[in-house]
Amino acid sequence: MNRLTTSRGEFELARFPEDPRDQLRAWDAADEYLLRHLDGIDGEPVDLSGQVVVLGDRWGALVTALAGCRPTQISDSFLAQEATRANLRRNGAAEAAVHLLTSRDAPPERIDVLLVRVPKSLALLEDQLHRLAPHVHAGTVVVGAGMVTEIHTSTLRLFERILGPTKTSLAAKKARLIHCAPDPAIDRGVNPWPLTYALPDGIGAVSGRTVTSHAGVFCADRLDVGTRFFLTSLPDRIGPGRVVDLGCGNGVVGLAAALGGAEVTFVDESHQAVASARATFEANAGGRAEFVVADGMSGIPAGSVDVVLNNPPFHTHRAMSDDTAWRMFTGSRAALRRGGELWVVGNRHLGYHAKLRRLFGGCEVVASNPKFVVLRAVRR
Repeated sequence: MNRLTTSRGEFELARFPEDPRDQLRAWDAADEYLLRHLDGIDGEPVDLSGQVVVLGDRWGALVTALAGCRPTQISDSFLAQEATRANLRRNGAAEAAVHLLTSRDAPPERIDVLLVRVPKSLALLEDQLHRLAPHVHAGTVVVGAGMVTEIHTSTLRLFERILGPTKTSLAAKKARLIHCAPDPAIDRGVNPWPLTYALPDGIGAVSGRTVTSHAGVFCADRLDVGTRFFLTSLPDRIGPGRVVDLGCGNGVVGLAAALGGAEVTFVDESHQAVASARATFEANAGGRAEFVVADGMSGIPAGSVDVVLNNPPFHTHRAMSDDTAWRMFTGSRAALRRGGELWVVGNRHLGYHAKLRRLFGGCEVVASNPKFVVLRAVRR
């Protein structure tokens, strides 16, 4: 846990789930720069008496500092909003002080101040700006924030094309602000999201099926090579039984299990991902499935699952880490019945086999190529 010092006070902040060994802060220089700007460090303070909306607040640092303004937070991340709730409680603010919305919820009818933490995904930014644009007005103050490495010409063009004239600030501590003057008369065009595409042949039961991807989902416009390798390495039939597609993305892997007769639960911490998986499933499969936005397997009862299918991420925002994979593996072991199986695909260099052997007492290499490996571990 670390302490963020601002003109509004000091705030103890942590990421979620909290890990005392984690040295990564719950804010960065871009959050600090934005808060200083709102307080008037480089001009007049911004009037925050109207409806304040904060888009993409990564761990709740911004809305925790601005809780007295009763802002609305819009986030695609379950983890980010759990961090927000915990940080509000940690600093003595009521959860009701911040209105928490997901990326799939309707935004407030009128937005007077829009604060944007630039996301890693340009597609997610495009989609969210399209969704918010009808709710801003000519007097709305729009300020984006990001590290210099996160703000590109393409980022500025999105603000300008969808909202209005845009300029950037000078850099401070490798962070930069984006200032945008909304033009309600601008022709922003049609929101291109979600995308749909047909899967290629030669990948089992899902060959030729139609996939739906909402903005921000990994490889939204094509089948990524890791998932392709995973699909070609899985048995022709997974099921009957209860299968979890963990970190489901657009749901292609879980769809393969569902078409093989399994009862599938699609799980992801991204609201956009789970919405994508639902749309993909409903377009291609009959029967029932569950769709869960959660921190890994935290919402799945112990000993209730026959198979977990997992392509774990190895980063959180821009931090490279195997913490997420480790939580996914330990959560899977707890959720599996005796004899249940965890199937994992990952880059060879990540060494997931060592973690699985430690947790499960062993693992089998099902398939490998120069880049990827598919592993199978059994709950004893």
